[in-house]
Amino acid sequence: MNSIDKVSIRDMIKDLDLYPLYMPEGKDFYVYSQDINRPGLQYAGYFEHFPYDRIQIVGKAEYNYFSYIDEETRSDVLDKFFAHEIPAMIVTRDLEVRPDVIKYAKKYERPILTTKRNTTRFINRLSNYLDDRLAPHTTLHGVLVDVYGIGVLIKGESSIGKSETALELVQRGHRLVADDAVEIRKLDESMLLGQSPELLRHFLEIRGIGIIDVRSLYGVGAVKNTKTIDLVVHLESWDEDKYYDRLGLDKEYEEILDINIEKLVVPVKPGRNTAMVIEVAAMNFRQKGMGYDAAQEFTKKLSNLIDTKNK
Repeated sequence: MNSIDKVSIRDMIKDLDLYPLYMPEGKDFYVYSQDINRPGLQYAGYFEHFPYDRIQIVGKAEYNYFSYIDEETRSDVLDKFFAHEIPAMIVTRDLEVRPDVIKYAKKYERPILTTKRNTTRFINRLSNYLDDRLAPHTTLHGVLVDVYGIGVLIKGESSIGKSETALELVQRGHRLVADDAVEIRKLDESMLLGQSPELLRHFLEIRGIGIIDVRSLYGVGAVKNTKTIDLVVHLESWDEDKYYDRLGLDKEYEEILDINIEKLVVPVKPGRNTAMVIEVAAMNFRQKGMGYDAAQEFTKKLSNLIDTKNK
């Protein structure tokens, strides 16, 4: 299920080491937007198209400009500013917050936070934090492994052998990211990041054996906490009546959080080394990303041979 979360201002204070100069008691505050706003225009009195639902960042430029405004204008601007339901105002560089700012923040019960950090660096950190916490996300059933630097999401019906394949890949030197449940976040318009739920991290379920701790058995080099998803491999039982692509010219895609990820359907039957097939699939995918497509090269040579014979 896809969802977009909210971030508690109290969590943000703890995670980003902020100082709550004023925090109304008995109320919870949340931010829903990944974007931020520097209220220079609002300090100048322009409140049309005011993105008040964002975190408001006051840096040195806004602070110095507002310091030169007369008291009456300051009061009018602050009253209008805090009348909007802003999630919080954050003042950077440990700048002193004047009493009139606190006065109107208390009037409308809006949090004021401070940080010692440089404005630009803090904005970068805050943006990354909000992007991670508020990114659209979903949880899929499958196994995520890092094979030669390619994030391979292995899917398929229950008991098809996903976890056993992942275990063999780990024994071949690759890394496990998640087993059974894969939490996926959309970081931007073309990137999906997968990870394991905290409870299942580094564990694999092998039928007949039970739960194993991959990190304890194979070392820290056999696991990875997060990985971008580059390729989906769908395992299915071999069907003699079904056509399977033998050249690799037919491309399929799976849509995850509105992003199309290249998908391969791999038939499974006794005697077939699925882990080795996935290894080759990852290497082939990587090679195509570097500009060489073996299927197209084969087709090109075949066409040239046919043309030569016809002549």
